[in-house]
Amino acid sequence: MTTGLDTNDARKESLPDNLKSTKIHSDIVTGFTLLELVLVMVIICTVLAMAAPSLRGFFASRETSDAASQIVSLTEWARSQAVAQGRRYRLNLDVEHGTYWLTVREQGTFENLTSEFGRIFSLPEQTLLELEAGSVYAYSNHIEFYSDGRAQPGIIRLRNRFGEIFEIVCFSPTERFYVAELERM
Repeated sequence: MTTGLDTNDARKESLPDNLKSTKIHSDIVTGFTLLELVLVMVIICTVLAMAAPSLRGFFASRETSDAASQIVSLTEWARSQAVAQGRRYRLNLDVEHGTYWLTVREQGTFENLTSEFGRIFSLPEQTLLELEAGSVYAYSNHIEFYSDGRAQPGIIRLRNRFGEIFEIVCFSPTERFYVAELERM
């Protein structure tokens, strides 16, 4: 009976003298070469480079949508605080600088809040801010929230650099503000 060792020994005898000391492996080692791995990485990087410009627009659009949602959250908070504390709150909008913040009426004047909600929020870069307040308040730069739960109706419009328009709307004093994405210009 011959074993695998005997077969290997027979193979060694048939080899030239300079190869006899080399071990003969019957196991085949499989795997990828470095060149194959580099080639796959080049292909992946090329595909990602082609897809990157379209992804950039997606994230910019999300930033504007998030800013619109943040404004709605501030209006909800201002309305609830106005009712809970019996004081007037105001959402101030600086159209020129693309910023917005809340203030509260203290002894006849509106003062900045000392909480996190009183900080100045900024819109994403290249996002335009417009305010269409109710017809009586057509030239104001703020929306007021009253202690009886009413709010000044109006439309806050955000337009990003891709032409997408988000409107934060409230059509009557008793309604809540909500976001309506309109169209791409």
